[in-house]
Amino acid sequence: METSSVDTNPNSNSSSPPTSNSSTFGFNLTPLRVLRYPLSTFLEYSGLLRVRPDNPEAYLLIPDNNRIPDNSESISNSGNSNASSSGEVSIRINENDGVRSEGVGVDVDVMEERGSSSTGSGGNRDSSSSYQRYDIQQAARLIEQILPFSLLLVVVFIRQHLQGFFVTIWITAFMFKSNDILRKQTALKGERKINVLLGYFLLYMLHVIGIYWWYHKDDLFYPLLMVPPKVIPPFWHAIFIILVNDTMVRQAAMALKLALLMYYKNGRGHNFRRQGQMLTLVEYTLLLYRALLPAPVWYRFFLNKEYGSLFSSLTTGLYLTFKLTSIVEKVQSFFTALKALSIKEIHYGSHATPDQVTAAGDLCAICQEKMNAPILLRCKHIFCEDCVSEWFERERSCPLCRALVRPADLKSFGDGSTGLFFQLF
Repeated sequence: METSSVDTNPNSNSSSPPTSNSSTFGFNLTPLRVLRYPLSTFLEYSGLLRVRPDNPEAYLLIPDNNRIPDNSESISNSGNSNASSSGEVSIRINENDGVRSEGVGVDVDVMEERGSSSTGSGGNRDSSSSYQRYDIQQAARLIEQILPFSLLLVVVFIRQHLQGFFVTIWITAFMFKSNDILRKQTALKGERKINVLLGYFLLYMLHVIGIYWWYHKDDLFYPLLMVPPKVIPPFWHAIFIILVNDTMVRQAAMALKLALLMYYKNGRGHNFRRQGQMLTLVEYTLLLYRALLPAPVWYRFFLNKEYGSLFSSLTTGLYLTFKLTSIVEKVQSFFTALKALSIKEIHYGSHATPDQVTAAGDLCAICQEKMNAPILLRCKHIFCEDCVSEWFERERSCPLCRALVRPADLKSFGDGSTGLFFQLF
C-alpha cells in the first residue's frame, strides 16, 4: 500500500524562463559589426565564442538568467521549493513478505550533497572552458584594436615604396616564368628550335638591360663588381639592391643556359650528358657568385661610423666571418662540378662493346629503339648514353633491376633548372 500527499500549490511549478536563441541561432552578420569586430565576428560565427552584445563592456555586468539549469540545480531547486511551499511530508509504506516498513520523505541534505558531488567535476570543466573562451575573446579584442593602425602603416609603407614593390613583383614573376620555359626547352632535346631559343635569349637579355637602365642612377652596378656602394644605404634600400641584383644575375644565367642549349642543339646521337654537366657547372658557378653578391652591400651598411667605430667594426667583422663560413660549401660544390666536367669517364658504367650490345639485344629498354652510344652499367644492363644520362638526372638506381648504380655525389642541374630562393645575406 502506498499513500502520498502532493502539494498542489500553483506557484511551486513555475514556468522556467525562456531561453534566448539570439546567443545561439540569432547571429546577425551586419556590415557594421564586421567592420568593428572582424576577428570576434568570425570566431562567433564559427561557434568558438559566445555571441556578445554590441556593448562588450556591459557583457560582463549582465547576469546570465537565460541559462538552462543543470540536473543538480533543478533537483535542489525543486527540493527547496517543495520544502518551503507547504511543509508537507510524503509517507510511503511498503509491505514485503509481511514485513512492514515506513519511511518519511527524502533526506534533502543527502540529495544536495550527492548533487554537489556529481556536479563538481563538470563545474570545473565548465569554468576552465569559460576562462579559455574569455582569454580568446580578450586576445581577439586586442588584435582588433591594433589591426586598423597596423594596416594603415602597411598601406603608407607600400605607398612610400610603391615603385620598388612593383618592380620586385615583376622581376620575380618574370624569373619564375623564365625558369619554367628553360626547363621545358631543355626537356625537348633534339626537338628544340633555334629561332625559339634565340627569341627567348634576346628577351631575357633585353629584360636585364632594361632593369639596369631604369635604375642607372642607383648603386646597383657596384655590388656586381664586388665594390661597396658609395653611400651607406638605408635598410630597405639595401634589401632592394640585393633583390634586384640577385634576380637579374639569375636571369642572365638563364640566358647563358639558352646559349648552351643552342650550342648543343642537335639530333639523336649528340652527347647530352656533356650538356647536363655544363648546365650543372653554370648553376654552381651562379650559386657561388650569388653567395658573394650581398657582401659589398652589407659591408657598407654595417660599417656605419655613426654608431661608433668599435661597434661598426665589430658588426662588420662578425658578418664577414659568417659569410666566409657559408661560402666554403659553395666553393667545394663549384670545384666538384668542375672536376666532374673535366673527367671524361662515366662514373656509373663504361662504354659497351659490340659483342655486349649484340648479346643484350641491341634495343634500349628506355627509348625502345636501336642503341646509340651504349653504356654498360655496373649491374650489366645496357642503355643508350642519352637515355641513361637523363634517367640519372633524377634517379640513382638501374631502370630495370633497381640496383644502386650511381653514387651519391653532387646534385645535378642538367634539367636546366635554376635555384629560386633569394640570397639576401
